[in-house]
Amino acid sequence: MLDLDVDSPHGVLRRGWSAAVDDYAIAGGWTRRGQALVVADVAGGVHAFDGKSGRNAWARQGAHDGGVLAMAVHPRGTAFATAGQDGRVLVWGVAEGRATQAIDVGTSWVENVAWSPDGQWLAASCSRRVHAYGADGREAWRSDDHPSTVSAIAWAGTGELATACYGRVAFFDASTGALGQQLAWKGSLVSMVLSPDGDVVACGSQDNSVHFWRRSTGQDSMMSGYPGKPSALAFDDAGVLLATGGGDTVTVWSFQDGGPEGTRPGVLELHVEPVTTLAFARRAQRLASGGRDGAVVVWSLRRNGEGGPVGAAVVAGIVAELYWRPDGRGLAALDAQGGVTAWRIS
Repeated sequence: MLDLDVDSPHGVLRRGWSAAVDDYAIAGGWTRRGQALVVADVAGGVHAFDGKSGRNAWARQGAHDGGVLAMAVHPRGTAFATAGQDGRVLVWGVAEGRATQAIDVGTSWVENVAWSPDGQWLAASCSRRVHAYGADGREAWRSDDHPSTVSAIAWAGTGELATACYGRVAFFDASTGALGQQLAWKGSLVSMVLSPDGDVVACGSQDNSVHFWRRSTGQDSMMSGYPGKPSALAFDDAGVLLATGGGDTVTVWSFQDGGPEGTRPGVLELHVEPVTTLAFARRAQRLASGGRDGAVVVWSLRRNGEGGPVGAAVVAGIVAELYWRPDGRGLAALDAQGGVTAWRIS
């Protein structure tokens, strides 16, 4: 590991601003043009910071009884949704910091929330069910019980919602909730990411492997040998590179020229503790990784998945999430000590 300290980022990461929330900073996101960064903490607080200066624009404590579990920023960037242990989803206006809608999803934790790419639908998972809501906050449909608690949700374009749980990935029609394609796997799926075109589905499994399917052909493959559960997954914009965690290295698989079957992945080594989060910059082959060691590393990659570090910094606690500013000129990290750190990208 490079000799890093909190005040001295290296390479393409340039000093920006830092702030703090009341507890473990668990989820967040940039508004569409990067004017603001919204952040939620496990104590139930919701905060907004000025994107350039880090000034605290507003803060709301106790928004969710028991704490926030997930957040999703609306595609237009003027609103966002939070989900909590209280079984509710709240929809907020970014500018005013006020909850404009309160949705009672269920009596269990709401662990996942996601807007459709066109912003017309909001999906949330609660225990074994997934629910879809229209722009007015009214429930459009809810699924039957899944085989287990829903571990991840993701939109495949505007027309389908994908869910992962024990034993399967399932696709639901966005407007009716009709159950469509199902992809079976004998194991517990702990994470999921879809390629931008929605054809490739990649999931981290409890058995320390990454399993993926090509929906168009029905072909499926498995990458094994990870020392831990691959809970961090990310596709680049082009759907060529799939970055995976599962240990203290980042493994990058390339889908170019018919891969990744029969090819060697790129292996990125710099972290000294397991990787916790991964994020690709838009329209660029730059990947950011964060780890339990508090390190944030920016990598420059080639289309074969190989590459090297071009920037690094460290924060006070375990890196919970990383968010690229939409224009790629900034990167924000949330950490377990309640820290919120934003760097400029040279």
